[in-house]
Amino acid sequence: MCIRFDPSETASVPLSRPEAHRVCRRQRRKKSVYQCIFLSHRREEKGWLNGGLEDDSGNEWFRGWKGHVKLNPKTSSAMSLVVPEAHQQFQHILRLLNTNVDGKRKIMYALTEIRGVGRRYSNVVCKKADVDLKKRAGDLNSDELERIVTIMQNPTQFKIPTWFLNRQKDIVDGKNSQILSNGIDSKMRDDLERLKKIRAHRGLRHYWGLRVRGQHTKTTGRRGKTVGVSKKRG
Repeated sequence: MCIRFDPSETASVPLSRPEAHRVCRRQRRKKSVYQCIFLSHRREEKGWLNGGLEDDSGNEWFRGWKGHVKLNPKTSSAMSLVVPEAHQQFQHILRLLNTNVDGKRKIMYALTEIRGVGRRYSNVVCKKADVDLKKRAGDLNSDELERIVTIMQNPTQFKIPTWFLNRQKDIVDGKNSQILSNGIDSKMRDDLERLKKIRAHRGLRHYWGLRVRGQHTKTTGRRGKTVGVSKKRG
């Protein structure tokens, strides 16, 4: 049984259990006692239930099975979103290395949206930059983001092993580096042009528009090409 309680009054006005749980039955799911009391208070404000009792300060009191609940009729009908000061500078979209990064994801997984950055590489970069892996990308300040970008672009200067990198012993300069973002397309284009220039088998297959890695081509990959041969009648 739910009892509406007023501290300024000696008597308590009982509310029947069906009145307190009417909204629960309509929504066909069980709610906590405080939710039922709050919803019954909202219904009472709209005139669906009898008028309630208020104390001297304008607060209305209810008593349920778990104790007293004080609801202010001026603030209970509308809830305001209060953003803490630490989250006022939260960035929902970050721009890193010509890529839009989701600020709502954790920093380790948010960095994987950049081409050339996987989960393991982003993990070691965040550890080298002393960034908490549990932080959201939008919570990082400009100094932390700058450290992360610097380490990603210059991994060998921060003692990241060479076997972690995606460009080892480059054929032009012989250096080990991590190719990121737009650099991947330019490096791949240069490699294909070099293979075509030296007339390598891979370069010729790319030039002819055929499969490069040993796949069958007799019955697959026919889209966009001549399918059949018409015979002359005679």
